[in-house]
Amino acid sequence: MDTIIALSPLLLMFLLMWFFIIRPAQKRQKATSQMQSDLRRGDRVVTIGGLHGQVDAVDDSTIYLTVSDGTRMQFERQAIARVVDAAKSTI
Repeated sequence: MDTIIALSPLLLMFLLMWFFIIRPAQKRQKATSQMQSDLRRGDRVVTIGGLHGQVDAVDDSTIYLTVSDGTRMQFERQAIARVVDAAKSTI
């Protein structure tokens, strides 16, 4: 019984870390991964380096962006930080 009481602060710290640090980070990572897999042509995006562009083509692991002067650049999917403006659905 004394062992359980002695370990309870350690278990409480682990539970608090799980709910306030680890779990939210996992949710953000899952949302980012979902966003990167849902990219499609016409989406306006920002890369992790801060480059703004429009998705021109999508491959299995790469994205081709067109920047303001018409330059076409190739990036890994993981390099896309966020979608600024999603392409309008044509369905």
